[in-house]
Amino acid sequence: MLKVIIAVVVTLIITTVVVWYIAGLYQKKVSNAKIGSAEDKAREIIDEAVKSAEAKKRESLLEVKEESIRAKNELDKEIRERRNEVQRNERRVEQKEANLDKKLEAIEKREAGFAAREAELNKQKVEISKLNEERVRELERISGLTSEQAKEYLLKTVEEDVKLDTAKMIKELESQAKEEAAKKAKDYVVTAIQKCAADHVAETCISVVQLPNDEMKGRIIGREGRNIRTLETMTGVDLIIDDTPEAVILSGFDPIRREVARIALEKLIVDGRIHPARIEEMVEKAQKEVDRMIREEGEAATLEVGVHGIHPELVKLLGRMKFRTSYGQNALKHSIEVAQLSGLLAAEIGEDVRTAKRAGLLHDIGKSIDHEVEGSHIQIGVDLCRKYKESALIVNAVEAHHGDVEPESLIACLVQAADTISAARPGARRETMETYSSRLKQLEDITNNFKGVDKSFAIQAGREVRIMVVPEQVNDAEMVILARDISKRIESELEYPGQIKVNVIRESRVTDYAK
Repeated sequence: MLKVIIAVVVTLIITTVVVWYIAGLYQKKVSNAKIGSAEDKAREIIDEAVKSAEAKKRESLLEVKEESIRAKNELDKEIRERRNEVQRNERRVEQKEANLDKKLEAIEKREAGFAAREAELNKQKVEISKLNEERVRELERISGLTSEQAKEYLLKTVEEDVKLDTAKMIKELESQAKEEAAKKAKDYVVTAIQKCAADHVAETCISVVQLPNDEMKGRIIGREGRNIRTLETMTGVDLIIDDTPEAVILSGFDPIRREVARIALEKLIVDGRIHPARIEEMVEKAQKEVDRMIREEGEAATLEVGVHGIHPELVKLLGRMKFRTSYGQNALKHSIEVAQLSGLLAAEIGEDVRTAKRAGLLHDIGKSIDHEVEGSHIQIGVDLCRKYKESALIVNAVEAHHGDVEPESLIACLVQAADTISAARPGARRETMETYSSRLKQLEDITNNFKGVDKSFAIQAGREVRIMVVPEQVNDAEMVILARDISKRIESELEYPGQIKVNVIRESRVTDYAK
């Protein structure tokens, strides 16, 4: 039994080994078959890739060949075009060379002709020189003078003629220059006047304050007149309260004080509380307001004219001139107008416009305080300009604008002319009829007192006097002395704005009868 079991076990073991061996062989065979199939597929893929690469390579080669053929064709075309252009240029150069050769031949022919002509001309010059020498010898024989003596005589004669002609020419040129200078000066003045049109404000010595009703007059007067006395004392002006309906008149020669009084009174009327303490407060406020107005007016004047860098004190004094008048002409408006005219005249003749305007604006600065300081407004203005470091040119223009000193520059002369233009403008200055008539009569009386004067006439609003003299008593030379004497007498005995032209006229008549 044991043997049987052992035999069975051995048999099973052997069977198992055989089966395992057979199974291993089978699996190996299956694996080899799968590997062979995969290698075939890989080989097929590689073959297809190689074929595709070769096809793309052939396509790329074809494209490269086509591109190279195209580039070669373009290059050949460009080479042909350049070769054609070079051939054309060569033909053009050859043609130009041929033309130059022809021109050179022509020039050579001309030079040959010129040489022949030059030789002929030289020959003619020699002949002319000989003839000229013969002519000179013949002239010396006929005139009895050598050529040097004849030349000296001719130069002397020509020199005398030239001197005479030169004198005549100089005289004509001087006369023409004077006429042109006068004409240009008139043109410059007229142009400046036309370009500058300023309004003129006539100030008086009174101001009128309107009242809401007549009952306000009693409140202004106050109990026992204390209100009106306080107001007059604080402002320095006189209040005239009369039968004028709803109005109070302020009278005073100082326009600044009159303006302070007017503003203070208007503020009191609006406020309604009128008593001495309130009057003092309102006058103080009005004074500050007028000071501010003065400063603003001065600054506005400098801006209007376009002048900068003026000392603040001078600007303030300019503002004070708004309340100053001369023959009814507002002093600030007059100064602004003179500045504008000076600038226009300076531009016409090529001078410094800003300096001219500065001198014109400051020329009457002394009038702002001439009621407070001793001296003429010219001297006061000169002192102010020097005090506030104005240039010597400006100081001279201020000092010379009325002819008190000689002008040292064209700017000073321009300021003189502009001041005269502004003052002489029709309507710029106002005078009473009595003053005007009296001045005209005095002017005629002065001129009539001179010996040899027949009649005299004051014309052009007293700016010119024409004097008719007796021809038998006054000759032409004495007329000059007479005009000067009359001018000196007028300057010493009359007061007048601007200047007065003295015209002395002598009429000579010769009468005869044909019988």
